[in-house]
Amino acid sequence: MQLNARAPGQAPDPARGKEAPGTAALGTTILAAAFALPGLHTAAHAESAPEQGVISLKYVDYQDRQPGLERTSVRSPSLSVLAPIAGVWAIEGSLVYDDVSGASPRYHTAVSGASRMEDERTAADLKVTRYFPRGSASIGAAYSDENDYRSKAVSLQGSVSSEDKNTTATFGAGVTNDTIDPVNLIVVGERKRTVEWMAGVTQVLSPRDIVQLNFTHAAGRGYFSDPYKYVDNRPRERNQRNVLLRWNHHVDGSGGTSRLAYRHYRDSFGIRAHTFSAEYVQPLSGGWIVTPSARVYSQSAAYFYFDPVYHGIFGPPFPPGYTFADPRPLSADQRLSAFGAHTFGVKVEKRLAADWSVDIKFERYEQRSSWRLFGSGSPGLQPLTARIVQIGVSKRW
Repeated sequence: MQLNARAPGQAPDPARGKEAPGTAALGTTILAAAFALPGLHTAAHAESAPEQGVISLKYVDYQDRQPGLERTSVRSPSLSVLAPIAGVWAIEGSLVYDDVSGASPRYHTAVSGASRMEDERTAADLKVTRYFPRGSASIGAAYSDENDYRSKAVSLQGSVSSEDKNTTATFGAGVTNDTIDPVNLIVVGERKRTVEWMAGVTQVLSPRDIVQLNFTHAAGRGYFSDPYKYVDNRPRERNQRNVLLRWNHHVDGSGGTSRLAYRHYRDSFGIRAHTFSAEYVQPLSGGWIVTPSARVYSQSAAYFYFDPVYHGIFGPPFPPGYTFADPRPLSADQRLSAFGAHTFGVKVEKRLAADWSVDIKFERYEQRSSWRLFGSGSPGLQPLTARIVQIGVSKRW
């Protein structure tokens, strides 16, 4: 099962592949969460060493389905720790375990059944950060292991602020090396290497507004095909670019904060994707915080995606006139098709005495070809719905 490294507590990948629904084009790398938008006071707040340590336990329960088919279930506990050292250092580490079971996806209406699959994954990451009066520098590493996929990654990141500390520039670079050994022995010891760099700027506009612009480029070489799918032959190079714009606005009247974001993605597979997201963080009396959220995603199809034709005897999808000697890049993987998706959720957090807090988050995801923006979706795709429940507890010291 192919799953790239991701942060603990992030929704597990339900699609038995390296991209999760609604983020099919975006992927997940060690630098994916490197640029968190700072708080609303000053940029200096984000460049200061943490004053308190934090230990958090999370548990994610994921379930998706297609019409008449309960598909994939994922159970994912995780542990993360942040520890400040000597006022100028911080160490962050996490461990995550995924238990995946259920049916493989039924993407097209011509398919009446799906095979069963089970898998387990363990992952860990570690980051060390040194803080300076006007910046920071960090180094990180991540490791992920499952029975047929192993991923190792390292990263470097640095930031520097202007003299008034209202502007912060951030730069990062990372390398990921993956080894693929599918149990069906379609390939043995295949490899994939991705080199990524990021650059961004965060600007404080007012005591209530802060914006951030990030650019990411990733160059991948190696095995990108899915060994568990029929007729899946993808190019051995994939270049990806992301542009991300965020805006946080504090509302004086309610004490809440709106968080808006837009992401544009394109890659050498021909996929073009748009993501619009919004959430509103509202503190309430008694230590309660409520955060509703919404996200809209849309993508075009890869240039080598084909709408499949199902053979009356063999069943799996084949393009018209296809032979197994055909060298062209081809794939009927739904994650490479044209579709749109909506996600709606709410998170409720309760801050307790003695620096304890508990939270629960619920999200509902739905994907349909007809929801694609700026064009038509791929025909014949089965709708996909999913629900994600996350429960967490944290302690500061």
